[in-house]
Amino acid sequence: MRNIKIEMKKYLLLFIITAFVMSCSKKVEVKGKITGSSPLERIEFVEASGVATLPLINIGLDKNGNFTGSFEAPKDGMYVINYAGRQNLIYLEGGQNLNISGNAMTFPNEFVVTGDAKKNNDFLQASQKFLSEYGSKINIQQLMSGDEKTFLKGAQKIEADINKNVEDVAQKNNPSKGILEWKKNDVKVTILNLLANYEMSQRQMSGNPSFKVSKAFQDYETKLEENKDVMVKTIPLYRQYLLVKMSPDFQKYAEAKTKGKTDMITSEVFAQFLKERKEVSQTAKDYLLAFVVAQDIHPGAPAKNTEKVKKIIDTDITDAGIKADLVKMQVAVNGVKVGEPAPEASLIKADGKSYQLSENKGKPYMLFFYASWNPYISEGTVPVLKEVVNFYKSKMNFVFVNVDDSKDQFVKTSSALLKGIPGTNVYGEKGLESDIAKKYGVYGFKLPCFVIVDKDGKIASRSFVNLGEQEVVTILDKLTGLSAPKVEPNIQMQPGTMDPSVQPVNPQPAPTK
Repeated sequence: MRNIKIEMKKYLLLFIITAFVMSCSKKVEVKGKITGSSPLERIEFVEASGVATLPLINIGLDKNGNFTGSFEAPKDGMYVINYAGRQNLIYLEGGQNLNISGNAMTFPNEFVVTGDAKKNNDFLQASQKFLSEYGSKINIQQLMSGDEKTFLKGAQKIEADINKNVEDVAQKNNPSKGILEWKKNDVKVTILNLLANYEMSQRQMSGNPSFKVSKAFQDYETKLEENKDVMVKTIPLYRQYLLVKMSPDFQKYAEAKTKGKTDMITSEVFAQFLKERKEVSQTAKDYLLAFVVAQDIHPGAPAKNTEKVKKIIDTDITDAGIKADLVKMQVAVNGVKVGEPAPEASLIKADGKSYQLSENKGKPYMLFFYASWNPYISEGTVPVLKEVVNFYKSKMNFVFVNVDDSKDQFVKTSSALLKGIPGTNVYGEKGLESDIAKKYGVYGFKLPCFVIVDKDGKIASRSFVNLGEQEVVTILDKLTGLSAPKVEPNIQMQPGTMDPSVQPVNPQPAPTK
């Protein structure tokens, strides 16, 4: 596990991503208008306190900037709004109807909420504004360089000042009990991270790795951690704090445990380390291990490592919700497990007739997931796809799965973008909310993506986002018996490189997604 560093100057400017109060899953109905927006922009909502930061919904805007949608809110609490590469926080409760308005130039840094969520989010925005202004006035470096007694006095004053503002803003806005209690825990976590940073800085300055803070310091930490399990569930920065505190001991443990071994992954070692920490609750162990497991889930991970991660999720994590989130994350990152039957899903053609993936059985095929609003379609994906299809079409099929918001948009998109490319054009009804998108782990951030299926209808590859990867060509060659011209690893293939008679000149790096 890599050392986790905390940036001192940003403590009081950070507004902790979190959530509070477990509740029955209920729908949130959301609508709004972003003035001056582009129809290509999308709005996403993500549960902020979860272990897998996957979008709960991806909503398109019309030509006037209007949007509408609904999604299941796993918890009453904090959610992230993503828009045009920017993000901000919003507090939501299941069963709410809310309206969000803003301007494309400043949204979501600035927005107005009306409806059921108004009071909570007026409170939230007022708190954010105070933290920003207050944090800019604090000399963190001076506070950190003082003696321990002076530092503790300063930290306690900061806590008192923020809590006073919380009470003042609460009286004015009358927020719900859930967000008010969350905010009080949020303040405690902010101070705990300040204390952890001071302890680390003193250890470094003293040159003594065994440096210990005083009993008064430790008592203050204990007081702030009265709601440990609530904070570990709802405040990601508290999980980071615990990992920072554990880091020195874990480093020693890992060095001893992995000595002479080269095949142990971090999750594996950390799971064993946590088993010996009797003072850590099972709730904390689940969330901390999930954080580390998430770092071991990445594209191209060896199959044996993927299996190790799966075993850790199954045996060492007890929380069913965390297990489910991590499994979703695995599918989102790598796709359906290689060797498993390709999941069937509800698909339709432009003429309205239904389509089954099993119609390809007996011949390998590639699934190409795309949407018209995704910018990477216009940056070279289609020309490269055309080259791949033309080279392999005699030995395999191609199924182009559109995940636009409507069937009308699918018809326009498929006839325009994929004109002249041999293959079957189909639509996943409801787009990113479709049956096929969910079964294959397709999200907006992952488009376009590609999955290869063998002649027996079994998954033959992980999910790819770059057709130029050598691994893709290797799999296609193996399934078809053809032999494509070699390309440099991680280089986006240019039009013409699949034609053996054409030699690529000065191949360019793949565009960064």
